[in-house]
Amino acid sequence: MVRVLVYLAVFACLAFGAVWLADRPGEVSVLWQGYRIETSVALAAIGVVALAFLVLLVWAIFRFVFGLPSAFSLSSRARRRARGFEAVSRGMVAIGAGDPVAAGRYTGEARRFVPNEPLTLLLEAQTAQLSGDRAQAEAAFKAMLEKSETRVLGLRGLFVEAKRRGDAVAARAFADDAVRRSPSLAWANDALLDFHTQAGDWQAARTAVERRAALRLADKAEARRQRAVLLAAEALQARDNEPEKALAAALEAAKLSPALTPAAALAGRMLAERGDVRKASKLLEAAWKDAPHPDIAAAYLDARPGDSALDRLNRAVTLTKLRPSDPESVLALAGAAIQAREFQKARETLKPLLAGGASVRACLLMAELEDAEHGAAGRVREWLARATRAPRDAAWVADGLVSDHWMPVSPITGRLDAFVWTVPPATLGSKAQAADDVLADLDDSTKLIEVKAESVTTIEPAAVAPPPPPPPPPAPKEEPKPEPVAAAAPSVPKEEPKPAAEPKPVEAVVEPAKPAEPKPAEAKPVESKPTQREAASPKPVIFPVSHAPDDPGPEEEPPPEPKKGGFRLFG
Repeated sequence: MVRVLVYLAVFACLAFGAVWLADRPGEVSVLWQGYRIETSVALAAIGVVALAFLVLLVWAIFRFVFGLPSAFSLSSRARRRARGFEAVSRGMVAIGAGDPVAAGRYTGEARRFVPNEPLTLLLEAQTAQLSGDRAQAEAAFKAMLEKSETRVLGLRGLFVEAKRRGDAVAARAFADDAVRRSPSLAWANDALLDFHTQAGDWQAARTAVERRAALRLADKAEARRQRAVLLAAEALQARDNEPEKALAAALEAAKLSPALTPAAALAGRMLAERGDVRKASKLLEAAWKDAPHPDIAAAYLDARPGDSALDRLNRAVTLTKLRPSDPESVLALAGAAIQAREFQKARETLKPLLAGGASVRACLLMAELEDAEHGAAGRVREWLARATRAPRDAAWVADGLVSDHWMPVSPITGRLDAFVWTVPPATLGSKAQAADDVLADLDDSTKLIEVKAESVTTIEPAAVAPPPPPPPPPAPKEEPKPEPVAAAAPSVPKEEPKPAAEPKPVEAVVEPAKPAEPKPAEAKPVESKPTQREAASPKPVIFPVSHAPDDPGPEEEPPPEPKKGGFRLFG
């Protein structure tokens, strides 16, 4: 649109000029070298314009003729440049496809046509990395350092190569150089933060976090959480040597992230040790509302030294009211009730957890409850057996590692704030290891019974059949009477040796009488009352006892061996 307006303006000016000349006629006379030329003003103007166009045409022809060699050279360079960039493009595609042969071929073409281009150096370095030639890759990245536009790219490549060969010192030096040259580089700032955290330099790590937040490389919530984690790590490190510094760092960490359990638990314990129980209780209650945790519960119950078990139970009730339906509240209240010997309250508290599938900690609390209330070793072993098969409780998990305590940095990957309080996956740890963990927890927390891992893993679940009642105390032993008595058959039949001299009444019973003459008087010993030992012993539950008939008959012979549940006569 603008060009159309310009054209219209030019034509308007020409028309205006022609009209102006037509309204003002005149003559033009030129005398040159004895020649005299006379014409009108209009024709003179047209002649001047034509002469100007002719001069321009001659100048264009002159430039074209004398510029042909340079034009040919420029065209050749353009073609080579185009082929070089085409080779770079195809080489990048081959690298993305994972084809080192094609990438090497296109790298050679790019090096031949555009050897000084930054993209050619990048293609050469990436081709060397794809082929596994680390020396050639480092040489290409070092060549990038000589040019200002590729210096940061070369530092990034050298940093990656140093990380791959495990040279942490060189990698840190490259990251420092990159940050000095370009402070807004995200990878360099992240690398420096990782180096500081792995070295335990929490102050330098906090400086790196603040620089990342100022450059907007991380959002505000992430930066606050990272600062809180670093402050908690600094507080844990300085707790023994610098308690004042540790308390200040823990309080600031709890303020930045109330859901950070280690900071809140440490701050609560240190405040309680200083005698500020009220402030410690408020801090721990706020942390419990955000994220219930056993460490918070333990610090809250221990906030006032010298409290009785009943006072601790009352504090547990107060803590449970903040999160009544949370499993951690139930476990904390049940543990405090057992310590206060409120066994019925402990059972009622644990009932919802047991109904929904008891976890390991719930089973251990039930074992502790059975031992404290009844001292029943059988019930304790039953709950221990259930604990070995129960679902696992929440723990600190990071990168596949389960830890019994929180750490600011993952020992596997070195990542900051990697540990999360969650239920470990079922694939982490074997069943034997889980049983050993259960036994270790029981030995550390309850000190009820010493059970080895081998015995715990072989315990069968007692839910199949109820345990047998304890046997009554044995009756006083009496001398056996000469008359025969009926006794219950043992579970494993065994042939009893006959005495050397049997009394005559026994022989009369063992040897059958004639069929026509039954002897009722001799059959009385079979109906005689059981002895005192038989009266004192309980009836067998699994194998019932059958009694002999009064008159077995003349044709019935005693079986050669007693069967299960039968009887035999002995003197």
